[in-house]
Amino acid sequence: MLYTYQDLLNVADDDKSRTEFILKVINNHKSSDEYKLALIAEEYNKHKNVTITEYQKILYTVTGKAIPDNFSANFKMACRHFHRFITQENQFLLGNGASWDNDSVEDKLGTKKKSFDNQLQILGKKALVQGVSFGFFNLDHIDVFELTEFAPLWDEEDGALKAGVRFWQIDDTKPLRATLYELDGYTDVIWRPGKNVEILHDKTPYKINYRHTEADGDEIYSGENYPGFPIIPLWGNPEHQSELVGLREQIDCYDLIKSGFANTVDEASFVYWTIQNAGGMDDLDLARFVERMKTLHAATVEDDGARAESHQQEVPFASREALLTRLDRDLYRDAMALDVESIASGAATATQIRAAYEPLNSKADDFEYCVREFIDALLELTGIDAKVSFTRSMIINTAEDVNCILSAAQFLSQEYVTNKILDILGDGDQAEKMLDQLEQDNMDRFNATQNAVEQPENDENEENV
Repeated sequence: MLYTYQDLLNVADDDKSRTEFILKVINNHKSSDEYKLALIAEEYNKHKNVTITEYQKILYTVTGKAIPDNFSANFKMACRHFHRFITQENQFLLGNGASWDNDSVEDKLGTKKKSFDNQLQILGKKALVQGVSFGFFNLDHIDVFELTEFAPLWDEEDGALKAGVRFWQIDDTKPLRATLYELDGYTDVIWRPGKNVEILHDKTPYKINYRHTEADGDEIYSGENYPGFPIIPLWGNPEHQSELVGLREQIDCYDLIKSGFANTVDEASFVYWTIQNAGGMDDLDLARFVERMKTLHAATVEDDGARAESHQQEVPFASREALLTRLDRDLYRDAMALDVESIASGAATATQIRAAYEPLNSKADDFEYCVREFIDALLELTGIDAKVSFTRSMIINTAEDVNCILSAAQFLSQEYVTNKILDILGDGDQAEKMLDQLEQDNMDRFNATQNAVEQPENDENEENV
Protein backbone atom coordinates (compact mmCIF):
# COMPACT_ATOMS: atom_id res chain seq x y z
CA MET A 1 0.00 0.00 0.00
CA LEU A 2 1.29 3.45 -0.92
CA TYR A 3 0.67 6.07 1.75
CA THR A 4 -0.12 9.59 0.56
CA TYR A 5 -0.64 13.05 1.98
CA GLN A 6 -4.40 12.44 2.08
CA ASP A 7 -3.80 9.40 4.33
CA LEU A 8 -1.97 11.68 6.77
CA LEU A 9 -4.89 14.11 6.78
CA ASN A 10 -7.26 11.26 7.67
CA VAL A 11 -5.22 10.20 10.72
CA ALA A 12 -6.84 11.01 14.06
CA ASP A 13 -5.30 13.97 15.87
CA ASP A 14 -3.83 12.08 18.81
CA ASP A 15 -0.27 10.96 19.61
CA LYS A 16 -0.94 7.22 19.36
CA SER A 17 -2.58 7.37 15.93
CA ARG A 18 0.06 9.70 14.52
CA THR A 19 3.04 7.67 15.79
CA GLU A 20 1.49 4.44 14.47
CA PHE A 21 1.02 6.11 11.09
CA ILE A 22 4.65 7.29 11.05
CA LEU A 23 5.86 3.73 11.70
CA LYS A 24 3.60 2.36 8.95
CA VAL A 25 4.97 4.92 6.49
CA ILE A 26 8.58 3.93 7.32
CA ASN A 27 7.94 0.17 6.99
CA ASN A 28 5.98 0.64 3.78
CA HIS A 29 8.76 2.80 2.31
CA LYS A 30 11.42 0.19 3.16
CA SER A 31 9.43 -2.48 1.33
CA SER A 32 8.97 -0.38 -1.82
CA ASP A 33 10.80 -1.14 -5.07
CA GLU A 34 12.19 2.42 -5.22
CA TYR A 35 13.83 2.06 -1.80
CA LYS A 36 15.33 -1.35 -2.61
CA LEU A 37 16.71 -0.12 -5.93
CA ALA A 38 18.18 2.97 -4.22
CA LEU A 39 20.05 0.72 -1.77
CA ILE A 40 21.41 -1.41 -4.62
CA ALA A 41 22.43 1.66 -6.63
CA GLU A 42 24.32 3.03 -3.62
CA GLU A 43 26.27 -0.22 -3.42
CA TYR A 44 27.22 0.00 -7.10
CA ASN A 45 28.24 3.63 -6.60
CA LYS A 46 30.54 2.46 -3.79
CA HIS A 47 32.17 -0.06 -6.18
CA LYS A 48 30.33 -3.01 -4.59
CA ASN A 49 28.67 -5.12 -7.25
CA VAL A 50 25.77 -6.80 -5.45
CA THR A 51 25.34 -9.47 -8.11
CA ILE A 52 28.93 -10.66 -8.20
CA THR A 53 29.28 -10.48 -4.42
CA GLU A 54 26.46 -12.99 -4.03
CA TYR A 55 27.76 -15.19 -6.86
CA GLN A 56 29.00 -18.61 -5.70
CA LYS A 57 30.75 -21.15 -7.93
CA ILE A 58 29.09 -24.56 -7.81
CA LEU A 59 30.39 -28.13 -8.18
CA TYR A 60 28.24 -31.16 -8.89
CA THR A 61 28.90 -34.57 -7.40
CA VAL A 62 28.54 -37.84 -9.33
CA THR A 63 25.02 -38.07 -7.93
CA GLY A 64 24.12 -34.62 -9.28
CA LYS A 65 24.15 -32.83 -5.91
CA ALA A 66 25.26 -29.18 -6.05
CA ILE A 67 27.90 -28.13 -3.53
CA PRO A 68 29.87 -24.86 -3.15
CA ASP A 69 33.20 -24.82 -4.97
CA ASN A 70 35.63 -23.75 -2.26
CA PHE A 71 38.70 -25.04 -4.04
CA SER A 72 39.13 -23.17 -7.31
CA ALA A 73 39.82 -19.45 -7.70
CA ASN A 74 36.79 -17.18 -7.26
CA PHE A 75 37.84 -13.57 -7.77
CA LYS A 76 35.07 -10.99 -7.40
CA MET A 77 36.21 -7.76 -9.02
CA ALA A 78 33.82 -4.84 -9.33
CA CYS A 79 34.47 -2.11 -11.91
CA ARG A 80 33.98 1.62 -11.27
CA HIS A 81 31.89 2.35 -14.35
CA PHE A 82 28.72 3.43 -12.53
CA HIS A 83 30.57 5.74 -10.13
CA ARG A 84 32.49 7.23 -13.06
CA PHE A 85 29.32 7.89 -15.07
CA ILE A 86 27.51 9.51 -12.13
CA THR A 87 30.46 11.68 -11.12
CA GLN A 88 31.10 12.77 -14.69
CA GLU A 89 27.50 13.84 -15.38
CA ASN A 90 27.05 15.58 -12.02
CA GLN A 91 30.34 17.51 -12.13
CA PHE A 92 29.95 18.30 -15.82
CA LEU A 93 26.83 20.33 -15.04
CA LEU A 94 27.33 21.43 -11.42
CA GLY A 95 31.11 21.32 -10.96
CA ASN A 96 31.56 25.06 -11.61
CA GLY A 97 28.67 26.00 -9.32
CA ALA A 98 25.61 28.11 -10.05
CA SER A 99 25.93 31.61 -11.50
CA TRP A 100 23.35 34.20 -10.45
CA ASP A 101 22.35 37.56 -11.86
CA ASN A 102 22.25 38.79 -8.24
CA ASP A 103 25.39 38.39 -6.11
CA SER A 104 23.45 38.25 -2.83
CA VAL A 105 21.44 35.11 -3.74
CA GLU A 106 24.10 32.57 -2.80
CA ASP A 107 24.45 34.05 0.71
CA LYS A 108 20.69 33.74 1.21
CA LEU A 109 20.64 30.08 0.17
CA GLY A 110 23.74 28.83 1.96
CA THR A 111 26.25 29.37 4.73
CA LYS A 112 30.02 29.10 4.89
CA LYS A 113 29.75 25.58 6.29
CA LYS A 114 26.99 24.47 3.94
CA SER A 115 27.30 26.53 0.79
CA PHE A 116 24.57 26.30 -1.82
CA ASP A 117 26.92 25.00 -4.55
CA ASN A 118 28.28 22.19 -2.37
CA GLN A 119 24.85 21.09 -1.19
CA LEU A 120 23.50 21.21 -4.75
CA GLN A 121 26.30 18.93 -5.94
CA ILE A 122 25.50 16.43 -3.17
CA LEU A 123 21.81 16.62 -4.04
CA GLY A 124 22.58 16.08 -7.72
CA LYS A 125 24.76 13.04 -7.10
CA LYS A 126 22.21 11.39 -4.82
CA ALA A 127 19.44 12.12 -7.33
CA LEU A 128 21.36 10.47 -10.16
CA VAL A 129 22.24 7.41 -8.08
CA GLN A 130 18.92 6.85 -6.29
CA GLY A 131 16.52 8.47 -8.76
CA VAL A 132 15.54 11.36 -6.48
CA SER A 133 16.90 13.32 -3.54
CA PHE A 134 15.28 15.93 -1.33
CA GLY A 135 16.49 19.39 -0.36
CA PHE A 136 15.22 20.74 2.97
CA PHE A 137 15.58 24.51 3.20
CA ASN A 138 16.53 24.95 6.84
CA LEU A 139 16.35 28.72 7.56
CA ASP A 140 19.58 29.74 5.77
CA HIS A 141 20.91 26.61 4.08
CA ILE A 142 19.90 23.35 2.42
CA ASP A 143 20.06 19.95 4.10
CA VAL A 144 20.21 16.86 1.89
CA PHE A 145 17.77 13.99 2.46
CA GLU A 146 18.33 10.72 0.58
CA LEU A 147 15.59 8.42 -0.64
CA THR A 148 17.05 5.74 1.65
CA GLU A 149 16.25 7.90 4.69
CA PHE A 150 13.19 9.89 3.66
CA ALA A 151 9.70 8.56 2.92
CA PRO A 152 7.75 11.11 0.84
CA LEU A 153 4.01 11.62 1.11
CA TRP A 154 2.76 12.84 -2.27
CA ASP A 155 -0.53 14.61 -2.84
CA GLU A 156 -3.03 12.40 -4.68
CA GLU A 157 -4.60 15.37 -6.47
CA ASP A 158 -1.69 17.41 -7.85
CA GLY A 159 1.28 15.06 -7.27
CA ALA A 160 3.15 17.64 -5.17
CA LEU A 161 5.19 16.72 -2.12
CA LYS A 162 3.20 17.89 0.92
CA ALA A 163 4.72 15.87 3.80
CA GLY A 164 7.29 13.20 4.57
CA VAL A 165 9.05 11.17 7.25
CA ARG A 166 12.80 11.19 7.72
CA PHE A 167 14.11 8.20 9.69
CA TRP A 168 17.45 6.80 10.81
CA GLN A 169 18.60 3.80 12.85
CA ILE A 170 22.16 2.59 13.38
CA ASP A 171 21.17 -1.04 13.98
CA ASP A 172 18.02 -3.11 14.53
CA THR A 173 18.90 -3.30 18.22
CA LYS A 174 19.26 0.49 18.50
CA PRO A 175 16.59 3.22 18.80
CA LEU A 176 14.66 4.27 15.71
CA ARG A 177 14.44 8.05 15.27
CA ALA A 178 11.95 9.72 12.97
CA THR A 179 10.79 13.22 12.11
CA LEU A 180 7.42 13.92 10.51
CA TYR A 181 7.59 17.02 8.31
CA GLU A 182 4.31 18.75 7.50
CA LEU A 183 3.27 22.06 5.99
CA ASP A 184 2.82 23.63 9.42
CA GLY A 185 5.83 22.20 11.27
CA TYR A 186 7.73 19.06 12.25
CA THR A 187 7.44 16.45 15.02
CA ASP A 188 10.31 14.33 16.45
CA VAL A 189 9.62 10.74 17.57
CA ILE A 190 11.77 7.90 18.95
CA TRP A 191 11.22 4.16 19.46
CA ARG A 192 13.59 2.68 22.05
CA PRO A 193 13.93 -1.14 22.26
CA GLY A 194 11.64 -2.54 24.94
CA LYS A 195 10.00 0.81 25.62
CA ASN A 196 6.97 2.71 24.42
CA VAL A 197 7.23 5.29 21.68
CA GLU A 198 8.22 8.74 22.89
CA ILE A 199 7.52 12.10 21.29
CA LEU A 200 10.70 14.11 21.73
CA HIS A 201 9.24 17.38 20.48
CA ASP A 202 5.68 18.34 19.74
CA LYS A 203 4.95 19.95 16.40
CA THR A 204 7.31 22.90 16.03
CA PRO A 205 7.24 25.70 13.41
CA TYR A 206 10.12 25.79 10.94
CA LYS A 207 11.07 29.37 11.81
CA ILE A 208 11.61 30.08 15.49
CA ASN A 209 12.11 33.62 16.82
CA TYR A 210 14.16 33.98 20.01
CA ARG A 211 14.71 36.86 22.39
CA HIS A 212 17.24 37.22 25.18
CA THR A 213 16.79 38.80 28.56
CA GLU A 214 19.13 38.89 31.53
CA ALA A 215 16.49 37.36 33.78
CA ASP A 216 15.17 34.57 31.58
CA GLY A 217 17.98 34.07 29.07
CA ASP A 218 16.93 32.81 25.61
CA GLU A 219 13.23 32.18 25.08
CA ILE A 220 10.95 31.52 22.11
CA TYR A 221 8.42 34.26 21.60
CA SER A 222 6.98 33.33 18.18
CA GLY A 223 7.20 30.88 15.32
CA GLU A 224 6.20 30.81 11.66
CA ASN A 225 6.30 28.54 8.63
CA TYR A 226 7.14 28.86 4.96
CA PRO A 227 4.54 29.68 2.28
CA GLY A 228 4.95 26.13 0.99
CA PHE A 229 6.45 22.78 1.97
CA PRO A 230 10.18 23.38 2.65
CA ILE A 231 11.33 19.97 1.31
CA ILE A 232 11.74 19.96 -2.47
CA PRO A 233 12.45 16.87 -4.63
CA LEU A 234 15.29 16.89 -7.15
CA TRP A 235 14.87 14.18 -9.79
CA GLY A 236 17.90 12.68 -11.49
CA ASN A 237 16.17 12.51 -14.89
CA PRO A 238 12.74 13.08 -16.45
CA GLU A 239 12.02 9.34 -16.14
CA HIS A 240 12.21 9.64 -12.32
CA GLN A 241 14.40 6.57 -11.92
CA SER A 242 17.94 5.65 -10.93
CA GLU A 243 20.63 5.91 -13.60
CA LEU A 244 21.50 2.30 -12.75
CA VAL A 245 18.39 1.15 -14.62
CA GLY A 246 19.48 -0.20 -18.00
CA LEU A 247 23.16 -0.34 -17.04
CA ARG A 248 23.17 -2.89 -14.22
CA GLU A 249 23.00 -5.97 -16.45
CA GLN A 250 25.90 -4.77 -18.61
CA ILE A 251 28.00 -3.89 -15.55
CA ASP A 252 27.27 -7.34 -14.08
CA CYS A 253 28.30 -8.99 -17.34
CA TYR A 254 31.53 -6.97 -17.48
CA ASP A 255 32.43 -7.80 -13.87
CA LEU A 256 31.59 -11.51 -14.21
CA ILE A 257 33.64 -11.94 -17.38
CA LYS A 258 36.57 -9.96 -15.98
CA SER A 259 36.52 -12.00 -12.76
CA GLY A 260 36.13 -15.24 -14.70
CA PHE A 261 39.11 -14.23 -16.83
CA ALA A 262 41.19 -13.80 -13.67
CA ASN A 263 39.97 -17.15 -12.36
CA THR A 264 41.00 -18.85 -15.61
CA VAL A 265 44.47 -17.30 -15.51
CA ASP A 266 44.88 -18.37 -11.89
CA GLU A 267 43.73 -21.92 -12.57
CA ALA A 268 45.87 -22.17 -15.71
CA SER A 269 48.96 -21.53 -13.61
CA PHE A 270 48.53 -24.98 -12.06
CA VAL A 271 50.52 -27.87 -13.47
CA TYR A 272 48.58 -31.11 -13.59
CA TRP A 273 50.02 -34.60 -14.03
CA THR A 274 48.98 -37.70 -15.93
CA ILE A 275 50.41 -41.05 -14.84
CA GLN A 276 50.49 -43.79 -17.44
CA ASN A 277 50.48 -47.52 -16.66
CA ALA A 278 49.54 -46.89 -13.01
CA GLY A 279 46.11 -48.39 -12.87
CA GLY A 280 46.75 -49.71 -9.37
CA MET A 281 46.94 -46.22 -7.87
CA ASP A 282 43.79 -45.18 -6.04
CA ASP A 283 42.67 -41.67 -5.01
CA LEU A 284 44.76 -41.78 -1.83
CA ASP A 285 47.90 -42.67 -3.80
CA LEU A 286 47.23 -39.83 -6.25
CA ALA A 287 46.74 -37.37 -3.38
CA ARG A 288 50.07 -38.41 -1.86
CA PHE A 289 51.74 -38.04 -5.26
CA VAL A 290 50.41 -34.47 -5.67
CA GLU A 291 51.40 -33.56 -2.10
CA ARG A 292 54.98 -34.74 -2.65
CA MET A 293 55.17 -32.81 -5.92
CA LYS A 294 54.10 -29.61 -4.16
CA THR A 295 56.48 -30.01 -1.23
CA LEU A 296 59.54 -31.86 -2.60
CA HIS A 297 58.97 -31.13 -6.31
CA ALA A 298 59.82 -34.78 -6.92
CA ALA A 299 57.99 -38.07 -6.53
CA THR A 300 58.43 -41.75 -7.35
CA VAL A 301 55.94 -43.92 -9.19
CA GLU A 302 55.68 -47.36 -7.59
CA ASP A 303 54.20 -49.38 -10.45
CA ASP A 304 56.60 -50.96 -12.94
CA GLY A 305 56.53 -49.20 -16.29
CA ALA A 306 54.56 -46.24 -14.94
CA ARG A 307 55.44 -42.83 -16.30
CA ALA A 308 54.37 -39.35 -15.12
CA GLU A 309 53.97 -36.39 -17.49
CA SER A 310 53.34 -32.74 -16.56
CA HIS A 311 50.87 -30.53 -18.46
CA GLN A 312 49.92 -26.85 -18.32
CA GLN A 313 46.75 -25.21 -19.61
CA GLU A 314 46.69 -22.52 -22.28
CA VAL A 315 44.58 -19.47 -21.38
CA PRO A 316 41.90 -18.60 -23.98
CA PHE A 317 42.09 -14.80 -23.81
CA ALA A 318 41.36 -13.37 -27.26
CA SER A 319 37.58 -13.82 -27.13
CA ARG A 320 37.33 -12.48 -23.58
CA GLU A 321 39.50 -9.47 -24.34
CA ALA A 322 37.29 -8.68 -27.34
CA LEU A 323 34.09 -9.02 -25.30
CA LEU A 324 35.43 -6.85 -22.45
CA THR A 325 36.40 -4.16 -24.95
CA ARG A 326 32.97 -4.34 -26.56
CA LEU A 327 31.17 -4.15 -23.21
CA ASP A 328 33.27 -1.19 -22.10
CA ARG A 329 32.45 0.68 -25.31
CA ASP A 330 28.75 -0.18 -25.07
CA LEU A 331 28.59 0.98 -21.45
CA TYR A 332 29.94 4.41 -22.37
CA ARG A 333 27.55 4.65 -25.30
CA ASP A 334 24.44 3.58 -23.38
CA ALA A 335 25.33 5.80 -20.40
CA MET A 336 25.88 8.71 -22.83
CA ALA A 337 29.19 9.32 -21.06
CA LEU A 338 32.44 10.78 -22.37
CA ASP A 339 35.26 8.32 -23.00
CA VAL A 340 38.33 10.54 -22.65
CA GLU A 341 40.46 8.04 -24.55
CA SER A 342 38.65 9.08 -27.72
CA ILE A 343 40.03 12.63 -27.39
CA ALA A 344 43.22 11.90 -25.46
CA SER A 345 45.36 12.80 -28.44
CA GLY A 346 46.71 16.33 -28.31
CA ALA A 347 45.95 16.69 -32.02
CA ALA A 348 42.17 16.48 -31.54
CA THR A 349 40.43 19.47 -33.11
CA ALA A 350 37.72 21.55 -31.43
CA THR A 351 35.13 19.95 -33.74
CA GLN A 352 36.19 16.43 -32.73
CA ILE A 353 36.10 17.36 -29.05
CA ARG A 354 32.62 18.87 -29.32
CA ALA A 355 31.38 15.79 -31.19
CA ALA A 356 32.71 13.52 -28.42
CA TYR A 357 30.91 15.66 -25.83
CA GLU A 358 27.57 15.72 -27.64
CA PRO A 359 26.00 12.63 -25.94
CA LEU A 360 27.01 13.92 -22.49
CA ASN A 361 25.70 17.38 -23.40
CA SER A 362 22.33 15.92 -24.38
CA LYS A 363 22.09 13.93 -21.18
CA ALA A 364 23.11 16.96 -19.09
CA ASP A 365 20.31 18.93 -20.78
CA ASP A 366 17.79 16.50 -19.31
CA PHE A 367 19.44 16.72 -15.89
CA GLU A 368 19.62 20.52 -16.02
CA TYR A 369 15.87 20.65 -16.63
CA CYS A 370 15.35 18.79 -13.33
CA VAL A 371 17.87 20.99 -11.50
CA ARG A 372 16.21 24.18 -12.75
CA GLU A 373 12.81 22.85 -11.68
CA PHE A 374 14.24 22.31 -8.18
CA ILE A 375 15.83 25.77 -8.04
CA ASP A 376 12.68 27.50 -9.31
CA ALA A 377 10.67 25.86 -6.52
CA LEU A 378 13.34 26.88 -3.98
CA LEU A 379 13.33 30.51 -5.15
CA GLU A 380 9.54 30.60 -4.98
CA LEU A 381 9.65 29.18 -1.44
CA THR A 382 12.19 31.77 -0.26
CA GLY A 383 10.70 34.69 -2.17
CA ILE A 384 13.95 35.40 -4.04
CA ASP A 385 13.78 36.91 -7.51
CA ALA A 386 16.82 35.73 -9.47
CA LYS A 387 17.95 33.81 -12.54
CA VAL A 388 20.47 30.98 -12.49
CA SER A 389 22.86 29.66 -15.13
CA PHE A 390 25.49 26.92 -15.27
CA THR A 391 28.88 26.70 -16.97
CA ARG A 392 29.67 23.14 -18.03
CA SER A 393 33.13 21.70 -17.48
CA MET A 394 34.59 20.77 -20.87
CA ILE A 395 37.98 19.80 -22.24
CA ILE A 396 38.53 22.16 -25.17
CA ASN A 397 41.17 23.06 -27.72
CA THR A 398 41.77 26.46 -26.16
CA ALA A 399 44.20 27.80 -28.76
CA GLU A 400 41.91 26.93 -31.67
CA ASP A 401 38.84 28.51 -30.06
CA VAL A 402 40.67 31.70 -29.01
CA ASN A 403 42.20 32.13 -32.48
CA CYS A 404 38.76 31.68 -34.05
CA ILE A 405 37.35 34.52 -31.96
CA LEU A 406 40.35 36.80 -32.55
CA SER A 407 40.10 36.28 -36.30
CA ALA A 408 36.59 37.76 -36.22
CA ALA A 409 37.33 40.40 -33.56
CA GLN A 410 37.21 43.28 -36.05
CA PHE A 411 33.53 42.50 -36.71
CA LEU A 412 32.61 42.08 -33.03
CA SER A 413 32.35 44.40 -30.05
CA GLN A 414 35.16 44.52 -27.52
CA GLU A 415 32.77 43.44 -24.77
CA TYR A 416 31.70 40.31 -26.68
CA VAL A 417 35.29 39.31 -27.54
CA THR A 418 36.43 39.80 -23.94
CA ASN A 419 33.54 37.80 -22.51
CA LYS A 420 34.01 34.89 -24.93
CA ILE A 421 37.76 34.60 -24.44
CA LEU A 422 37.50 34.76 -20.67
CA ASP A 423 34.78 32.08 -20.73
CA ILE A 424 37.08 29.80 -22.72
CA LEU A 425 39.92 30.43 -20.27
CA GLY A 426 37.64 29.69 -17.33
CA ASP A 427 37.69 33.26 -15.98
CA GLY A 428 34.20 34.37 -16.98
CA ASP A 429 33.62 35.96 -13.56
CA GLN A 430 36.47 38.39 -14.28
CA ALA A 431 34.83 39.84 -17.41
CA GLU A 432 33.39 42.97 -15.78
CA LYS A 433 36.66 43.76 -14.01
CA MET A 434 38.65 43.25 -17.23
CA LEU A 435 36.31 45.47 -19.26
CA ASP A 436 36.66 48.24 -16.66
CA GLN A 437 40.43 47.89 -16.86
CA LEU A 438 40.40 48.07 -20.67
CA GLU A 439 38.25 51.19 -20.53
CA GLN A 440 40.64 52.77 -18.05
CA ASP A 441 43.64 51.87 -20.24
CA ASN A 442 41.95 53.45 -23.27
CA MET A 443 41.23 56.58 -21.25
CA ASP A 444 44.86 56.77 -20.06
CA ARG A 445 46.14 56.43 -23.63
CA PHE A 446 43.75 59.14 -24.82
CA ASN A 447 44.89 61.52 -22.06
CA ALA A 448 48.53 60.80 -22.83
CA THR A 449 47.95 61.58 -26.53
CA GLN A 450 46.19 64.86 -25.65
CA ASN A 451 49.04 65.92 -23.39
CA ALA A 452 51.57 65.15 -26.12
CA VAL A 453 49.66 67.36 -28.58
CA GLU A 454 49.26 70.27 -26.16
CA GLN A 455 52.85 70.26 -24.89
CA PRO A 456 54.53 71.50 -28.14
CA GLU A 457 52.01 74.35 -28.42
CA ASN A 458 52.83 75.49 -24.89
CA ASP A 459 56.58 75.37 -25.64
CA GLU A 460 56.11 77.48 -28.82
CA ASN A 461 54.09 80.10 -26.97
CA GLU A 462 56.81 80.40 -24.28
CA GLU A 463 59.51 81.01 -26.99
CA ASN A 464 57.43 83.78 -28.61
CA VAL A 465 57.05 85.52 -25.29
